[in-house]
This record gives sequence, structure tokens and C-alpha cells, in this order.
Amino acid sequence: MTKTEAAGRIKKLRQEINHHRYLYHVLDKAEISEAAVDSLKHELWQLEQLYPDLITPDSPTQRVGGQPLPNFKKVKHASAILSIEDAFDLSEISAWEERNRKLLGAPVKGYYGELKMDGLAMVLTYINGLFIRGVTRGDGLVGEDVTANLKTIESIPLRLETDGPPPAQLDVRGEVVITLNELKRINAKQAARGLPLFANPRNLAAGTIRQLDARVAAERRMDFYAFEILTDIGQKTHAEVHERLRNFGFKTNPHSVELHNLEAAAEYLKTWQTKRASLPYQTDGVVLVVNDMLQQRILGSVGKADRWMLAFKFPAQQATTRVKDIVVQVGRTGALTPVAILEPVLVAGTTVSRATLHNQDEIKRLDVRPGDTVIIQKAGDIIPDVVKVLSNLRTGQEKPFIMPRTCPACGSKITRRLGEVAWYCPNKQCFARQREQMYHFVSRSALAIDGLGPRIIDQLLESGLIKDAADLFTLTAGDLEPLPGFAAKSADKLVAAIAAAKKIDLARFINALGIRHVGIETALVLAQRFGSLNKLMKAAPVELAAVDGVGGVVAGSFYDFFHNVKNQKLVAKLLDLGIKITAAAKPVGKLTGQSLVLTGTLVSLTREQARAAIRAAGGSVSESVSRQTSYVVAGEKPGSKFTKAKELGVRVINEAGFKKLLEQ
Repeated sequence: MTKTEAAGRIKKLRQEINHHRYLYHVLDKAEISEAAVDSLKHELWQLEQLYPDLITPDSPTQRVGGQPLPNFKKVKHASAILSIEDAFDLSEISAWEERNRKLLGAPVKGYYGELKMDGLAMVLTYINGLFIRGVTRGDGLVGEDVTANLKTIESIPLRLETDGPPPAQLDVRGEVVITLNELKRINAKQAARGLPLFANPRNLAAGTIRQLDARVAAERRMDFYAFEILTDIGQKTHAEVHERLRNFGFKTNPHSVELHNLEAAAEYLKTWQTKRASLPYQTDGVVLVVNDMLQQRILGSVGKADRWMLAFKFPAQQATTRVKDIVVQVGRTGALTPVAILEPVLVAGTTVSRATLHNQDEIKRLDVRPGDTVIIQKAGDIIPDVVKVLSNLRTGQEKPFIMPRTCPACGSKITRRLGEVAWYCPNKQCFARQREQMYHFVSRSALAIDGLGPRIIDQLLESGLIKDAADLFTLTAGDLEPLPGFAAKSADKLVAAIAAAKKIDLARFINALGIRHVGIETALVLAQRFGSLNKLMKAAPVELAAVDGVGGVVAGSFYDFFHNVKNQKLVAKLLDLGIKITAAAKPVGKLTGQSLVLTGTLVSLTREQARAAIRAAGGSVSESVSRQTSYVVAGEKPGSKFTKAKELGVRVINEAGFKKLLEQ
């Protein structure tokens, strides 16, 4: 990117960040997630590092916080409440340590780790041991006096606990936090009154602390966690700060810990990235603090951030990036799916370069175009979605995407089925369809043939060694050895893996066939109900539709597949080549007879791992919520299934509750 291009991009990024920052920090509203704003800020920071002369005093990277609301008395902080620099991977933390080591001229003596709770920052002032004022962070220099509301929080001591004379003045920094359960309780009351719901605990905390009537604040169960003493009372380390805070009567986070080196810090980050789902409040990262106070003073601050502390952000479920192109893929059923080709970006712990756009209607709804800056979201192990276009960042060169009228693989004229939004390639011999069918046949939830991925499937198809799934079981080592990348040993290994896949349970075999509307969960239900392939193939539509979770559409698709001559020949060929289908045995366990629905992102489990755990415990997994659903397991950012569960009165549990259910 040239300097001229960077200047234009920087200008638009600043406008966009300032817009969302004002909404979030001043009006307590949000159009996009905090993770998305963080991603925009990180891009801006990186560009400013490339061209430091483009940095201006009013850049969002040079600001501390938003402007205080006018409803409360303004109070100037005794010293500026600085911001914390963000890091998104371990290499940035290593670079931070190296910079500090050079500035100190000696190694860092150790760190202190704290969870970065998602609440509202506050500074409390005590004079001669008495709580006299509580002020919001505001813009870092001036905040709002919200003392009356803070006095309603039981975890804030009105008088310091001390054995001797208290400090003449003590300024304490901490976070007002509201738990996820309290958010649910307050939102239930809001809904009953026909009032708007709060988006998240931080939004609720901000709305509560700014109530002019302290009685409203008293009705809501807020909490306060102290983490810093701003006054010099002789503390030598940050660990001592936490000890003194507890002795004064403050609540501190019990998961804060002294860390002797960067290796211990990295392990701390890894632990809480996994365990955060078990917490009663939200957290988006961990703060690392140089433990030694003398080293803190030597390091000081630069710009608007202290050098001696760093916030490591957990992998965001959302991030911003730019759409390089939009291409159309042909699936195994012939469905055409538009896919956004992205500038690579880290989201949910992995680098993403593609995101599904689902169909033409979704593209129209989003108005996404090549060249757009977009917010993408990744949930579990699912391909990312584009959730929003930041149209304010457009240059004017972006052109609307037009869906092709012919299949990009075979050139057949595409069709749209009545009542469906997707376009299809009607050519069943379309090479792209056959390829996707083969990918699915050997995938993890089907035959799970070790070492047989898309690249090798492509080689086998293009060389003419296979034309359908059954041909895989005719391959010999001699067939494979001439192919690029194969040798005698690797060829023997793949042939052995294919042979091992000949024994397969009924549900996985059904799923492997790629029947439209029939995934692994439906295949499991049908396999357990009918018990054998022969009975399934002979089942009438009415028998299939009567199975819980199947229905008429799925039953019709299943029946049509097995009454198609070509498909009958494929199944017969597979059986002739030695496929052995084992009977379906339903596991018996703690969840026997119970149906669960998964929604949102689980932090410690992939969606497939969660499904496997439910099935292993004897339960079933459904894709839709009904009155027969036993539990809805809600992870981060749950969707419409969460809302439906509330409407029907179905019990909703979080990830921690789900794990407890499995352990009972």
C-alpha cells in the first residue's frame, strides 16, 4: 500500500472507529461488536506504524476513552487513567517484553496476570479511610461522579478495613461488573415490561451506573473488582497491590496470579482462553503487568498507554477484513454457493481467507461487493460468515456482484427450485458436483479415510482412476505410485486406509451417500430406528416421516434417492466390493431419551465434539427447537434457537452447565 493509499484508508478508518466509539462509550449503544471495533483499531495502528508521520493527536489510537455524559458532575482525575495496549498473539507479547528489556537494561523481574473483565472502569477515592467519591473513567482525564450509585454495591467498602491509621488518601481503580445470570434476570423483567433488552453485561453495567435514581441501581446486582492502587503507599510489587486491596476490604479477582516469566504467562493465557466459558461474567482477554513497581516507574508510559502493562485479547469471534473477490462454488447437491475471498485475517484463533455468503438473497441483503470492508464472524468449526458491510469505508470503486446464469464448472443453465433461495446446477454429471460428492464421501463424518483429502481426490478424478465412490475400493498401490507425491510406502499406506474403511456403521454409511437434506444427525436417528440398510431402503415415505426429527421433506428426499436406479447401482457396487455395514446400536447413558439443541459458539469444544459427547451419553442432537427439546445449550452469541427456546419455555444451559450435565 502506497503512502497516499494509506492516508486515505487511515482517514476512513478513523471516521468509522470514532463513530462506533461514540455510540458505545457515550450513548451505551452498539451497531457492531467490540471485537470488530478492536479489529479496525488494530488495522489503523498497523498502518500508523508503517507511516508514523501520518499519526495525528486526534487519532483513535491516541485517545483513552469517550467523552463523559453531561448528566453527572464532572470530576478531574488526580492523574490520567491511561489505556492498555492490545496484543493479539504471543509474538506481540514477546516483542513487548524485548522492548521493555531494552528500556530497562535488564530482564523483567516477572509478571502479574489478571483476567480482563468486561465491565465499566471506575476510580474510587478514600479520604482518611472513608469512601467519598467514585468517578467513571470518562476520557481518562475527566470522568463522571457516580458515587450514589456505587454506594449501592455491597462489594465496595464504605470504610477501609485497617489495623492502624488508614492512608490520608487512597485512589483505587477497578471494574464494575454484572454477571451473565443477572443480565438474564434483568432482561426478563425488561421483556415483561415491553422495554428494550440489554445487549450484554457491559451494556447493562453502563446503563445502571448512569441511573440518576440510585434506587434503580440498587435493584440490580452489580459487583466491583479492584485491581490497582493509584496512590503511592509504599507498595513494591503489583502482587502486593492485590494483597493490600484484599486487606482493605476490596474484592479482587481470585484468578489473578503472579507469573515468574513469559513462559508462565503464555500458559496462563492458554488456560483462560479455554476456561473462560466457566466464568459467571464475560472476559475478552488477560492483562499482563510488570510485577516490580520500580521497573514500572522506569518504563513509564508512551502516548496514551503505560509501557508496563499489556492486554492480550482472546481470539475474537469477529474481525474486519476486505473482500478481494466473490466466487461461486458448486456443492455436491448442485447448489451454487457464493464465497467471499478475503484478505487473510485472524479470527477465533485461526487465519481465515474465505467466508460463505450463502446465496444471492443474502448478498442482496448485505449489499456486499468486491473491495468492501466487512465484519466476519466464526462460530466453532463452521466456515465464517460475513455479518456486516462497513459501507462508510467504500472508495466508490466497488461494483455490485451479479450471480452467473450458468454453472461455473460445466456451463449448464442454472435453475431455482420452487420455494428455495438457492440456485442449482441441474447437470448430475457436472464434474464439480461429483468432486464435492467425493470430498463428502471420505470426510470425517462419513468414511473418514485417513490421508485421503481433497488434493488426492482431485488427482484420482483427473487421472481417471475413479469415477464414483465405489471405485476407491478398486485402487491398488500400483495405481497410485505413478501419481505426483506418491511412493511405494505412501501408496501402500493409503490402500490400507481405504481397506480399513470398508467396515462402517450404518449411520456413517447413510451420511456418506450425500442424500439431500440428510446429515449425520438425521442419519443416526434413521439408523437407530430401522436398524439395517435393507429395511431403510424399503421404507415408505410415511414410515420415514413418522420418525422424530425427520419430517416429510427429508423423507421424500431419502425415498427418492434409494429409488433412483443410478444410486441403487452405486450401493450395490459398494456392497459387492466388500463394504460391511454394522448394525446401529444406540448408546445408553446419562442423556438417554433426551434431545439437545446446540446454538452459539462453545469455547472449549467444537460443534462436532459437543455432538459426539451428547451421542456418547445416549442423547440425540436436533437442529430445531420444539416443546420436546430437553435442553438448549447456548454458547457465545446464540442465534434464533435461543429465542425460540425462551418462547417455548425450554430449559437453556450455558457451556459450564452442559459440561456439568455430562458429568452427572
